[in-house]
Amino acid sequence: MAEAMVLCRVPRWSVRLWASPGWWRTTWTLRALVRPKRGPGCPGGASGPLACRMFSKVSSCPPEVMLTQERYPVQRLPFSVVSEEDLAAFERMVPGRVVTDPEVLEVSNVDWLRTARGCSKVLLRPQTSEEVSRILRYCHERNLAVTPQGGNTGLVGGSVPVFDEIILSTALMNQVTSFNSVSGILTCQAGCVLEGLSRYVQEQDFVMPLDLGAKGSCHIGGNVATNAGGLRFLRYGSLRGTVLGLEVVLADGTVLDCLTSLRKDNTGYDLKQLFIGSEGTLGVITAVSILCPPRPQAVNVAFLGCPGFAEVLQTFSTCRRMLGEILSAFEFMDAECMQLVQQHLHLASPVQESAFYLLVETSGSSTGHDAEKLGCFLEQVLGSGLVTDGTVATDESKAQALWALRERITEALSRDGYVYKYDVSLPVERLYDLVTDLRARLGSQARHVVGYGHLGDGNLHLNVTVDAFSTALLDTLEPYVYAWTAGQRGSISAEHGLGFRKRDALGYSKPPHAVQLMQQLKALLDPKGILNPYKMLPTQA
Repeated sequence: MAEAMVLCRVPRWSVRLWASPGWWRTTWTLRALVRPKRGPGCPGGASGPLACRMFSKVSSCPPEVMLTQERYPVQRLPFSVVSEEDLAAFERMVPGRVVTDPEVLEVSNVDWLRTARGCSKVLLRPQTSEEVSRILRYCHERNLAVTPQGGNTGLVGGSVPVFDEIILSTALMNQVTSFNSVSGILTCQAGCVLEGLSRYVQEQDFVMPLDLGAKGSCHIGGNVATNAGGLRFLRYGSLRGTVLGLEVVLADGTVLDCLTSLRKDNTGYDLKQLFIGSEGTLGVITAVSILCPPRPQAVNVAFLGCPGFAEVLQTFSTCRRMLGEILSAFEFMDAECMQLVQQHLHLASPVQESAFYLLVETSGSSTGHDAEKLGCFLEQVLGSGLVTDGTVATDESKAQALWALRERITEALSRDGYVYKYDVSLPVERLYDLVTDLRARLGSQARHVVGYGHLGDGNLHLNVTVDAFSTALLDTLEPYVYAWTAGQRGSISAEHGLGFRKRDALGYSKPPHAVQLMQQLKALLDPKGILNPYKMLPTQA
């Protein structure tokens, strides 16, 4: 199975739809522009965070990222420091896979957003759970802190060291163990890249139950460890439902084999749920068993323009009512997002200028049935004025081109300056109010305040771009954003996790007794606190 993202060319297209009877059956004229498909933030044809950083170092020489310990008020815990004797021991455990080259470590020490940077002096690349076990057993005995790292595509500083923690990479743990073509159950190692797994199961007429903009780089183990949501959440739900089993190595090296492939198992506590979303703080996920749904035979993508957020909400209600079981995604982005995508990525909008844009995807088993339902829905929303313009794609490559407008927003934002990112869950009717309020609060302090996300899940991605990081602006944003979200009984992290940046804001979403219980679980499973320290849980006095 090929794990690396394949560079390919995706046509960009535009089809104008008119609100007249039978318009969706019209023969459409396509105008195509060929552009390379790129990973997040990568110039040219480079793909993924590593390629992006290597390319950018040559082409633009970005400024060095400030050390996390200098940017944020954090104190190193009393862990041991890696010695020459430790390096020799690791070399015996994983011969030839102990990395101390500063240039390689620089990439692994810096997060994808280039806002967090550790100073680890060693990276380990195990290939098996047994090797992970030996490494953690040794680190536990020596009191050496460890940062598990997958594709390093996280957005909250959870996958890079804060100080000099050992980086434990799962990149070489990239084998598929088994796939059952009857049940659709896939078992694989944690380092398998999501896009590679997607191609693998698609060849057998199935799909992965999650899809992310970072799929060309992120690892399935990291996806599970952060309980990633993504673009298919509306249709297939959370990883808490689709992950059937896990193999996890605990802090002391114990291998916990709960790698079941059973749909139903009602015996005792469901221990895998402890590790889904635990961000590597309770154990290192080394293998995953996951349920893959059958590949839809008919997929349609519509890209629509709406005059206001009230119309966005009404369109969503109409969509759920009329499309029902075939609705698989409902994404939104505001006008400023589209402007940034056009400005920095040179992608053209396929619809006329609008206040908001929607991407609606349907997935089903009957081309004719789905097309008829989608056509009736589009005729309804265009005829009622909820939608002012739109395009539709039924071909996969053209659908990907429409998805690129939504998926590459993060890339466009990263090119606009320093980005303050927030990922919150809110009642859908209040989803955009936070963006409006924040624009008024910040005024000219920000270059852009934008909102986009998974409307179908009530998940807002709120982003603020500025010329450079400012502690004063951070103080203006936080805890204001968290308090605002808590006031609506929302969550301060819908899908990105807490990582390093949001750990002290956990109390805005969880009551004190819940936080205390989390800390007790951490102490039970990792009494020395060596696994991904300084992450997820609040700082303890």
